[in-house]
Amino acid sequence: MHPSSSRASAAASPPHPPGTAERRTGGGPGPGSGSGFRPEIQGLRAVAVLLVAVYHIWLGRVSGGVDVFLLLTGFLITASLVRAVERRGRIGFAAFWTRLVKRLFPAAAAALAGILVATWLFLPETQWRDAISGVVASALYFENWHLALNSVDYLAQNSGAGPVQHFWSLSVQGQLYLLWPVLIAAAAALGRAAGLPLRGAAAAALALVFAASLAYSVAITRADQPWAYFDTGARLWELALGGLLALALPYLRLHRALRILLGWAGLAALVSCGLLLQVSTLFPGYVALWPTLAGAAVIAAGTTGSPLAADRLLNLRPLHYVGDHAYALYLWHWPVLVCYLSVTDRTQPSLTGGCLILALSMALAVATRWVAETGVEAFTRARPSNLWSLSVGAAFIVPVLAAAGVWSGYLAEQQRQQELAAAQATDYPGAAALGAPSAEPVENSAPINPDPANAAADVPVTYADGCNQEIRGSEVLTCTYGPREYERTVALIGGSHAAHWFPALQEIAAEKRWRLVNIIKGSCLFTGVEQYRAGQVYHSCMEWNAGVMAELAELRPDAVFTTATSTNVDPGAGPVGEKVVEGYVERWRELDAMGITVIAVRDTPRLEFSAPDCLAEARPADCVGRRSPSMDRVSPLKRLQGVPGNVALLDLTDQLCQGRKCPTVIGNILVYWDRGHITATYMRTLAPVLRDRIEAATDL
Repeated sequence: MHPSSSRASAAASPPHPPGTAERRTGGGPGPGSGSGFRPEIQGLRAVAVLLVAVYHIWLGRVSGGVDVFLLLTGFLITASLVRAVERRGRIGFAAFWTRLVKRLFPAAAAALAGILVATWLFLPETQWRDAISGVVASALYFENWHLALNSVDYLAQNSGAGPVQHFWSLSVQGQLYLLWPVLIAAAAALGRAAGLPLRGAAAAALALVFAASLAYSVAITRADQPWAYFDTGARLWELALGGLLALALPYLRLHRALRILLGWAGLAALVSCGLLLQVSTLFPGYVALWPTLAGAAVIAAGTTGSPLAADRLLNLRPLHYVGDHAYALYLWHWPVLVCYLSVTDRTQPSLTGGCLILALSMALAVATRWVAETGVEAFTRARPSNLWSLSVGAAFIVPVLAAAGVWSGYLAEQQRQQELAAAQATDYPGAAALGAPSAEPVENSAPINPDPANAAADVPVTYADGCNQEIRGSEVLTCTYGPREYERTVALIGGSHAAHWFPALQEIAAEKRWRLVNIIKGSCLFTGVEQYRAGQVYHSCMEWNAGVMAELAELRPDAVFTTATSTNVDPGAGPVGEKVVEGYVERWRELDAMGITVIAVRDTPRLEFSAPDCLAEARPADCVGRRSPSMDRVSPLKRLQGVPGNVALLDLTDQLCQGRKCPTVIGNILVYWDRGHITATYMRTLAPVLRDRIEAATDL
């Protein structure tokens, strides 16, 4: 979020002199008021940014403060653009956008440069690639879409929050800064053609945007909330609401007592929003009306002049000081928090640690504002041209993009060199080391392959081929692998824990002349029973499952390879342990009726930590997981009743664990690329064992 300054609401008009404020008492603002500096907005910005920081640091929650900033952006930018049209009859698009570049880019670039340095100094190598891609997305103002795509990418969801994740709201605002002048200019032109006053035409346009965006937001939030949270279209209504407030405010006639009540009610609602609502899983939708209407109430209350009003609190000098630095404070608080947690190996700061984070963030904010705003303004005061403003912004952001590009290229070359070295080496037996005479299959002197820093890329080729359906989609995607002349058809079906068996099956398919058909959907199990994700019915999974059965009825493969159990180590995702998922046996019976053999493999164990993160800082011997609590000591498959005769139950846990311990490195190959998914490299070494067990259990 960019908490736009009320002192200089937008580049379409010159900023008001610092410290000026229009004091209003009695019946409230009259027509034409509201164009001057509103001191209560500066205090509101301070409250909003402090709520964002405090909730992030100590509560691990989202506060709703971002929504207030979106409201304020709409309020301030609409008022500024409308005044520009009223004064000059038009909007100077080039001046507006280039001055915004000069205003916003330097501070953002300073923060992004600091984040690159901090990533190198304080974050494990396993997070470097994601941080670099996030910096690029943030610098180009599409971080919200970058995160939205990750929200529907099952593999990306397994990565932790990065140091630039908070830039999503800045990206939303950057995109809307491009749209809003066009919207107001179009409304003005249509209004002139229809003989409507400017403010009436602008209000009609904003009302249309508000209604359409809110309706879309409600629908997409219900259908796919993780995507909706970052969707620009689902956030437009918050800016439109601010714009409508800016247009209506000069005509409001509110009694002073009502304004006092509105101020306190709005402030209380805003502060309590994050405590009473789980913002991160409910917003944006209609629920986001809570903080936006709360902010609107504070703005509508204005400056009452009463010593008992909320604006008396909002006008305190310390809050105004924080409000002056709200943008920079927002930029810094999140990366400082992420680095602190990484260095201290904590999941949440202590009271003292949180205070240190807040103090350091504020110090960085003060320095950033001084350099990026005060310094740049003083340097460019004598050069007011649009080209110069654009050049100043580019001078800050281009080096950041260049540094990110060079670093990314260096990491890619490192990965290529390591892959070449590993391909030529003879000391990477992987699973074959478990049968070696030596008692220690975990490690030898060669480097681990793949490097933990690149482990997240060591996934089945089906992901790069676009063959695995993501969380939002319900269409059945099928991709075929193997020789053109094949003897059998085997379909791999299920979620990501079925998908990670693909590399081994691909090796077997090449050897045994199978046609291997990949039918995978993220976080979706192969069953006809209703499934849930993030506490909500997983509708697309149910639709996908129905489509898979129709596909199998047409494909008629010789066999289906899928998971037989489901393991879990995260209490937040349901009961910890291992289970045969409801509906599995019934689905196997359906396949039996179709004459299809089922190869059902016991699920793989999950770790209580990220294997690459651990190995980035410790030896393989120090990064050994436990077989429990994710897996039962005795396989539930041994107690399973009513299994039809077409089912072959396989258990390869002995190829991943030794007794109660599950190494993260076996035969010098990294086993896990995260907390529970097997690397493609290790899975390929499992191919001979998997082949032998399939042959022993079936006639394939």
